[in-house]
Order: sequence, then structure tokens, then C-alpha cells
Amino acid sequence: MSKQIDSVFDGAGAKPGLEIWCVEKQLRLVPVPKSLHGKFYSGNSYVVLSTVLPRSGPPQHDIHYWLGKDANEVESTLASDKALELDSALGSCTVQYREVQGQETEKFLSYFKPCVIPIEGVFSSDSGQLNGESYKISLLTCKGEHVVSVKEVPFSRSSLNHNDVFILDTASKIFLFSGCNSSTQERAKALEVVQYIKENKHGGKCEVATVEDGKLVGDPEVGEFWSFFGGYAPIPRDSPCVEKQSDSPFSQLFWITAQAKLCPCEGSSLNKEMLETNKCYMLDCGAEIFVWMGRNTSITERKKSISVTEDLLRNQGRSMATHLTFLTEGLETSIFRSYFKNWPQVVEPKLYEEGRGKVAAIFKQQGYDVKELPDEEDCQPYINCRGKLKVWRINGEQPTLIPDPEQTKLFSGDCYIVQYTYPGNGRDEHLFYAWLGRDSVPDDRADAISHMNAIADSSKRDPVLVQVIQDKEPLLFFSIFQTVIIFKGGLSKRYKNLIAEKGILDETYDEQKTALFRVQGISPENMQAIQVDQVSNSLNSSYCYILQTGTSIFTWIGNLSSTVDHSLLDRMLELINPTWQPISVREGSEPDIFWNALGGKTEYPRQKELKQHVEDPHLFTLTCADGDFKVKEIYNFAQDDLTTEDVLILDCHEEIHVWIGSHSNVKSKQQAILLGMKFLQTDPLVEGLSSETPIYVITEGREPLFFTRFFEWDSSKANMHGNSFERRLAILKGKKQNLEVHTSKSWKASSKETTPDGLRSKSVSSNGRNSTSPVSSASVTHFNSSTNCQISTPAPTARKLFPGSPFHDSAGSPKAEAESPSQAAVLAQVDGNDASENSVIYPYERLKVNSSDPVTDIDVTKREGYLCDEEFQEKFGMRKKAFYELPKWRQNKLKISLHLF
Repeated sequence: MSKQIDSVFDGAGAKPGLEIWCVEKQLRLVPVPKSLHGKFYSGNSYVVLSTVLPRSGPPQHDIHYWLGKDANEVESTLASDKALELDSALGSCTVQYREVQGQETEKFLSYFKPCVIPIEGVFSSDSGQLNGESYKISLLTCKGEHVVSVKEVPFSRSSLNHNDVFILDTASKIFLFSGCNSSTQERAKALEVVQYIKENKHGGKCEVATVEDGKLVGDPEVGEFWSFFGGYAPIPRDSPCVEKQSDSPFSQLFWITAQAKLCPCEGSSLNKEMLETNKCYMLDCGAEIFVWMGRNTSITERKKSISVTEDLLRNQGRSMATHLTFLTEGLETSIFRSYFKNWPQVVEPKLYEEGRGKVAAIFKQQGYDVKELPDEEDCQPYINCRGKLKVWRINGEQPTLIPDPEQTKLFSGDCYIVQYTYPGNGRDEHLFYAWLGRDSVPDDRADAISHMNAIADSSKRDPVLVQVIQDKEPLLFFSIFQTVIIFKGGLSKRYKNLIAEKGILDETYDEQKTALFRVQGISPENMQAIQVDQVSNSLNSSYCYILQTGTSIFTWIGNLSSTVDHSLLDRMLELINPTWQPISVREGSEPDIFWNALGGKTEYPRQKELKQHVEDPHLFTLTCADGDFKVKEIYNFAQDDLTTEDVLILDCHEEIHVWIGSHSNVKSKQQAILLGMKFLQTDPLVEGLSSETPIYVITEGREPLFFTRFFEWDSSKANMHGNSFERRLAILKGKKQNLEVHTSKSWKASSKETTPDGLRSKSVSSNGRNSTSPVSSASVTHFNSSTNCQISTPAPTARKLFPGSPFHDSAGSPKAEAESPSQAAVLAQVDGNDASENSVIYPYERLKVNSSDPVTDIDVTKREGYLCDEEFQEKFGMRKKAFYELPKWRQNKLKISLHLF
């Protein structure tokens, strides 16, 4: 196969970001320099590779081949073939897209924000641009509310209409003409294109004017605009013909034979079993066509399949707007899977866990006592956890406030409202939870949501609201409680009435009854005891348990439990009842009395519970009109995609965040929760979202850190006034504004009192919740993360890999003293500064893990910190400051690729 792959693809996909190749007239593929990324010539065809490193799992690749409107058929075919060759070079693990000029997919356009404006002519690798390119007046139309499709139209009054936004680009001034039926979001996005044209075509030295459709000529700028069209004249009300997509779902599956023939597949509905691994198939969905290629098909078969599909489009005269997507078995997109009935959810966490275990083994070889590599990124609460807690139980029409000593004891038959107040950026922030017990009554659940909204509204602080169902609690919920005990049964009147009416045994916890508790958690500041059914199949070798029999207390230690689990077991035992004298039992040595209390010994899970790998978040915009609920994904999202007129959902898989723009038509948080529940039912990514997934409701301008960490967050943008068009216009006409998202400083770099690992010390304590410290109360609003949590963009500040490194004591807390000079030098670099003249420097060849002459007496978790600035830039492709702004998992991935981890 290597003989069939162009040598120009050597090393492709090794680094995150974009790589672009152009088909020149000599029918050869040449790389396009980064300085010309986003500039596409209409006379050429291109191959574009996007590589991202997700939070876990292997790199993800998308290939797009772009066909200019003036490119000939030979060049277009070559681009298609080269895209397939690139897929083979990357191990056939990519998704490929055909992109036609003017009809590009939103995913493709999202790589080149704010826009792609094709250039007339042909690309030349010798000069890097068109020879003799000259400036001319042009009229452009802009469509799209989150990514903009820009198309040049004839410079004529007849090109204008009331539905779109237009840009008239002249030598000295750029005009934005907004059709009266265009949306505010489209106008705002078009202003980004205006800014792009101003900076790139005019060197920032031209005026900008906005013209409203229907505005009379009395305004000088309006008159100047119409003078280019020979004077003002009304635009006809009949808008240009717009192709309408059929609302009715249509899909037809074809098998592509070895002779390149299409054979329809019979069946009333589509299912995965119809796809055979040694064949290729075409799924025709009308506006989009998919080609599915089995794992056991050859590159020749795949080329034939792509060729026959492209021929079909030409022969049938299908619209150029029809998108083609090419998929290899196992890499099906969510849209493709949505056409099949009950597409199986295939999750393979074992490989992820094995990889984590290997990394942990490397650290063991270096002398660190590590059982496994923790998900530090996912174990951070991101807010101060020393705030004030109030808990109400729903008990009839009015909630009942629970006394402080009892507020960490919840019952599965009850519903609760939790108010958490914590210090934010110069003001107190409020977080409200409605916790719905697994066995609670529907009326109690409804009242919990209603009362939570009422209490939140009365605070007049626009707090974050969260709906949580038992067993689906997010990490943050447990972090603010620190310790939680969840008992079976309930205390509410409605629960008692329900079990009495149905004749159900009241299981409400009683110290005289037999009870079994599973102990879980990640630290003494985040631990829980959950009462489970007192039967032996409730046991699991990965956990520790407490068994209360009325006469004896047993602690059961699973064979796969950790030393942390054992420590939590002792602490939880004391919290439940400090007078208990337990009998400690290890798995496999249980006495008969133990099994008798559980109704006899039966089988129970004995395999290690493996954590599924964490998916990157996805952002969706919602529209809900006349009962029609639609979601649309925003690719490569950024803070600017949070438009004030919209309602968006950030899908983090284990929880979702409903973001409400100030100018959206959703005015109540209760309505937002309903939209979140509708989203969970829709499951647009076909990822098996649970209907019980926690739902956060967040309002514009009051975004908490645990939300903003998914973006490169600029707080000044969050505090702007007006609609999205007015905000963008203010930026455009302001002082020294540009379209790049400002990367905010990390909290570590902006605070004078910081911990060595770039995070505040753990802000929870067994001695009391309300104690404070300079570190814990410091502002953390500058903590920064990456767009889409992918390594191709800047990200949060660096953090320690795990407790027990040279910068932590045995308890996991930072050491304040006794740091070696070399450690101090590395710490200075973690702060975001480049190495100083006094830093300890070693060459790359000696710092590698597999070095033949390794350096000794260094911090092996910070090998990269000992590189000089020049060698660091050469190896990592960025400065140290930029590297240490990446989240830890991204840093580790880069270091692994360079043998520094």
C-alpha cells in the first residue's frame, strides 16, 4: 500500500492543527504554507487535513477535498484520489468530505473563521499567490449565523434582496447592507467578515459603513452606497429563488458491486447488520450522500465507490449543494448512524484504561508509588468549595429547611433543594440544585423544580440552576457537600402516603434494621456512602462496604479497591456512627454470619469497573417554533458562538449546560430545563444520552468557571450590552479591536499567592466549610481552557499530574518550602515564563525517556522544562508560556509524542 501513497503525505497528521495541499496544473500535490491557509483559488483543488487530539483516545482526523468552481475534472478527480491516499497513510481512520466552492460544509468553514473568500485565478507554489492579482470592487453575500458562507455575486442592483446580508467592498470604504428579513446574528457575523476584509485587503486603512434595507437616501452613507448602483431604487419584494430541502426523511441504501454498479438493499428499515465488512455501500439521503467502506475493502474498491457516487451526482443533475461524506467502518458520524434503527453503542474503555495503566507503570519505574494515573482534569470542582450550604426537603406545599448537622443526609424517597453560596470574582455566587431521589414521588419532583425556581428568583442574583437525579450526580455536587450519606426510604408525607396506599414495605433507614452501604469517592473532601439493597449481588470487588446487621457491624474490603477507598471507609464509618466497633472482612474471607445477613451468598461483579474515556464537549444551538424542536451542532466552537439571541446547549456527555442569551425568547429557567430534557430525548449525537443526565441552566453574563473552562474566555465580551450586531459594531468601530479571541491569563499567573501546581489548594476541609484562606478566596475567573478541549487550540493553565510528585507532600498538598533550585526553575516556567538565564538547561537527547545518556536528579514529570527556549520552540512548535497554558492532558500527549513522558 505504501507504493500507492504520495510521499508528500510523509509525516502528515503527526501534529494537531491544519495541513493543506494544493493540486497544481502539473497534476502534482504541493503543500500550502500556513501563511496562506484559508486562501483558496477558484482554479484549483485542495486537500485539507484537520488533526485534533481529544481529551482521551487516539488522534482524530478529518479530510476535506475542496473543488474550486474553475478547477477541471482531472484535477478534481486527483484531489479525490489523494484524499483517499491520505486516509490510507493515516491507517484508514479518517472521515472524508467533498467540499464544493460556495457549498462548503459548516465543519469545513469552521476551520477558517470568520470566513473563506475564494480568490479568482490559480495558485502557484513558486510565488504563493496569483500573478498579477489586482484589486476590484466586489459584492459579496453572507449567509450563516455561526459560520459564514461568503459568495461573490454579480455587482448589480438585481443581486440585492431583502433576505440576505451583503458586503460592498470598494477601494476606500466597505459597506454592509442588511436585508430587512435578515437575522441579527447573520448581520453580526457579516461584520466579522467586514473586519476580515478590512484587515486583509485594506491593511486596516478604510472606512466602514452600515446600510439598513429600506433606509432613505437622507443619510450621506446610504446615498454613497446607492451611488455605486446608479442611484436608489426599491428592491423587488420577490426574493431570489431559494432551494428548499424536503422535510420528509428519505434514505436509500445501495450496495456498490466490484463492477461499480449500484444495487438497492431491500428492507423496510435500515440496521447495522446490513453493512458487510468486505463491501462498500452508498446511503442516499437526498441533501447528503454517504459512502460507507468496510474495513476489509481495498483502496482500489474504495476509489471505485467514490467515483461511482460522484458520477451519480453528475448524471442525475443533482444540486451542487449535495454533500458527500466518506466513512470507514467503525468511524461512522452521528448523522449517518441516525438513519439506522437502534445503532449499537460500542464503547471500549479497556484500551483507554490499559493505556493509563502503562503510563502509571512508567512512573513506578521512576520511583513514584502510583497505582493509576488519575483524571486530574475531571476531578477539579473549578469553584471555591468552602461556601455556605442550605438544604430544604420537599414535604408538602412548603419546603422544610434542614438543620446543618442533618443536611448531608439524603433519602432516596425524597426531593431536596440545595442552595450553595461561594465567593466569586468580587461578589458572592449562587448555585441551586434540585436533587430528585430515585424513589421520590412525581409531585415532589415537580414541586422541587418549582420551588427551586422561586427561591432562585427571590435571590435576584441570576444564579445557576441544576436538575440532578439520584445516581447521576456530577462531581461538583458531591464536592460542595464534601460528605454525603444517601439512605433508602423517605420522610416526606407524599412518599409515606404512596407506600401506604400500595402496601409497600417501608425501607426507610433505621439503625435497628439490616443495612448495606457502598462507600465511594475520590478524597476525604469528596466521599459518599450509598445505602443499597442488602443482598450479596449488591457487592462489587471495586468498592468497600459497611454492613449493619443490628447486632454487628462489618466492613467489607473488595479485592480491587484502593488504599484511598480503605481510608474513606474508615472516615465514613465514623461519620455514620462513631460508636460502632466494626469487624473488618476482606473479600474471600467472609464468615457465614456475613452472608446470612445478606440472604445468602450469590454471584456479584468481580471485574474492575473501568471508566469510559471522556469525550470532548459539543455545542449545539436550539430552535423551537410551533412545536418543532431542532438542534444544530456548532463545530470548533468559541466564546463568540454564544450569541445573545440564542439558546445553546453544551453537551459534556455526563452533564449538559443550557445557556440562555439575554435577548433569547426563553425567559424562564424552568422552560430552559424542559428544553434540556427535550435535548436529552433527541440525543443528536446518537451517543446513548441518559434522560437522567444532570441539566445546568446558565444565563448570559453569569457564567461560572466550570462552564467557561471549556472556552478561551474573555470576560469583557460577556459584559457587553446590546444585541449581537450592536456588540460587533462597537468592537469594529472601537479602539484597536481585532477578531481574535483574547486568551485570558491563567489564575496562577494573575494571582500573587498561588500553589506550585497552578491551582488553589483544595478548598474543602474536615474542620469546617466556612474557613477561608488567601489562596482559596483568590479570584479564579481567569482560569482558561481550550475550545472544544482539543489540543489544536490554546487551553487551561498547567496543573500537577498527580499528588506525590516532587512539589507535593505525602498528603497531596503543595510544599511551600525546601524546593531545589532546579525545581524552582521549573516552577517558574510552569507559571508561564520562559526559562531564565539561571535555569538548569539540558539538551533534548539527554532528557528523552529512552536516552542513552539520561540526566539524573531532575523532576521527571517536567522534563520539557529543562530545554532551552530555542530547542523547546523547535520540538514543541510553541513557546513555553503557550505550552503551560495547555491543560495537563494536552501537555502529556505532546510530551509522549516527543518521548518526554
